[in-house]
Amino acid sequence: MGDLGSAADNYVLGRSDAETQRLIVQNQIYGPFTRRFLAAAGITAGMKVLDLGSGAGDVALLLAELVGPQGRVIGVDTNTDILDTARLRVQATGWTTVVFQHGDIQHLDLDDDFDAVVGRWVLMYQSDPVDLLRKTRAYLGPGGIVAFQESDLSNPPRPYPPAYLHDQVRRWTTPPPGAPGPDTEMGLKLFQTFQKAGLPAPQLCLDAPIGGGSDWPGYAYLAGTVRSLLPFLRQVGAVTAEEVDIETLEDRLRAEVVGQGGIQILPALIGAWARI
Repeated sequence: MGDLGSAADNYVLGRSDAETQRLIVQNQIYGPFTRRFLAAAGITAGMKVLDLGSGAGDVALLLAELVGPQGRVIGVDTNTDILDTARLRVQATGWTTVVFQHGDIQHLDLDDDFDAVVGRWVLMYQSDPVDLLRKTRAYLGPGGIVAFQESDLSNPPRPYPPAYLHDQVRRWTTPPPGAPGPDTEMGLKLFQTFQKAGLPAPQLCLDAPIGGGSDWPGYAYLAGTVRSLLPFLRQVGAVTAEEVDIETLEDRLRAEVVGQGGIQILPALIGAWARI
């Protein structure tokens, strides 16, 4: 998920090159869940799909595989730099059916013949997610699909057995009351958000990454998340750079889990989809 225009004030992870790389690692972990989710929602060959908050293009690439050469994917994001990355990645794959458009997803002037509107980690950064979902109807033809995936950050990354450094990271990344940031329970709110937007009661699914051993990418992902959050966390006085020691954090997280023969559980990704 990239910078979302009207949601930019809440996107506390920033827009750095490191954040772009974090998004790519994030998709390596969560991408298989999203692909299954999109297929279950009914995304199939020949469809025209709108991808809101495209970021580095990961969801758009998954959609391209599902809709095939006869389909079309239009991705929208307000972060021009990350869209440049997305375009290069699409070109590298050879897909000619994916295009990206710069724009604020709250104020789009698009066709009304899409077969589906999708988004991942988008609603949690919106000040009014109900309003955004309500607007998706304007882009859809009869029987169109609305499908969104959002996190449940009320259960942050954690190891089993419990361990000190992971607990410390959780404390660091819990912003003080009133600070900007995403709705950490957006995934849990999807069912009611769809209904408040006048959409049918959605079908739901939940997936959570879990792994262990020295090669598990979760340590790099968690350290990358802290790296992206660090300027914001320092600004609000939640932590100092010296406390975090970001350059060694990934190795320390790995050592903590591997050293006790444990596992790491990352936040759940909840999906909701409905046909209008």
